[in-house]
Parts: sequence; C-alpha cells; structure tokens
Amino acid sequence: MNSSAKLRILLDSTYILPILGVEVEGIDEALEVLRRLRRKEDVMFYYTEFNMLEILGKISRMDYEGARVSLGLSLVEKEFILIGPTVEGYLKALGLRKEGYKDLIDLLLYTTSLTRDLVFLTRDYPLIEFLEAVGERSENLLYERDLIARYK
Repeated sequence: MNSSAKLRILLDSTYILPILGVEVEGIDEALEVLRRLRRKEDVMFYYTEFNMLEILGKISRMDYEGARVSLGLSLVEKEFILIGPTVEGYLKALGLRKEGYKDLIDLLLYTTSLTRDLVFLTRDYPLIEFLEAVGERSENLLYERDLIARYK
C-alpha cells in the first residue's frame, strides 16, 4: 500500500502513554486495533512535541522506570512521524482557547491535524463536543469508539 493511501493518524497522547509504561484504563481494545492496522501497514502514526510535553508532564508526577521511558521515547521517535502545527494551526488554537476550551495542548493537536490533513484519534469527548458546539470542522476527528467499530 503506498503512503498516499494509508490512514494518517495524529495520536492523542493517551495512545502514546502505554508505550512509555503508563497504564491507561480501558484502552486495550483501541491499542489492539492500532497494532493490527500497523501490522497490515495500513496506517502512519504522527505525534507532536506537544504530545511529548503532555506525556512527560504526566510521567514527572508518577513513580516511573527510567529505562522504560527511554525505550518508549526511542520507539516513538523511530516508529512515528514528528509533525508540528502550521502558523494557521497555532492561531486557530489560540482562537479556540479564547472561545472557552481550557486545554491548549488538545487544541494544538486538533488544529495540527486539521491544517496538516491528518485524522486526529482521541477519546476526549468533551473536546469533540466543544468543537461541534462552536461550529468547528470535525471530519478529521476519529473518536476512539468509532475507530474500534470501523476497524475491528
């Protein structure tokens, strides 16, 4: 399958945390679907520096195993594609923050996916509800349960 036909997914930090040794409740089924897509080479995974900032912030407040975190970070760097927001994405995230959504990292992930033409995989239903309430485009959003239903 060529890269233009592959599903291009920007992962919410939730899906990267287990790679670094952080357990996330209720995520096993979604991770299995993602693994299956990866094995079939039907997907390309993306992440941003904002994912890493969010993940490291979470890990820094936990008891963690340095070797596991190191291995996980190396794996993410090797297997996933690092991408950043566009200027338009930064400005859109700031505008959405001004409209009332508090989590700037989630907004930066959303606007990066939007302006870079990626699917944004999330389980953050409040984010989706907010975006729909303010009339934002949502065709790039892939809610976790929809991923499972579609690719199981």
